Amino acid sequence: MKKYNEEHEWVEIDGDIASIGISSYAVEQLGDITFIELPEVDSEVSMGDSVAFIESVKAASDIYTPISGEVCELNESLLDEPEVLNQDAQGTFIFKLKVSNVDELNSLMSEDEYKNFVDSL
Repeated sequence: MKKYNEEHEWVEIDGDIASIGISSYAVEQLGDITFIELPEVDSEVSMGDSVAFIESVKAASDIYTPISGEVCELNESLLDEPEVLNQDAQGTFIFKLKVSNVDELNSLMSEDEYKNFVDSL
């Protein structure tokens, strides 16, 4: 089950590994994605940190980590094909973390809460 932050990133947990991506709403707001900068593997990040950067034909935006942890994997294919996010933002992870504080998930929105949040924008 995915959880969301107010900056439109999602997190999905499998054991102690969290996959992080951006929501379909974020992609719709950005438009056609043309570039992505990924975080460094082994870097320690805290909930809310700006850890990556994304550019589109319309805008540029930071990507914030919804939870704390150590970056353990990158979706390096996005460096050559960032437009994959336009086709499947909800199914494409940007990076993965080894979670350091699973309790942070409690402060994030469920899919239904996130849908209501987006509808209110």
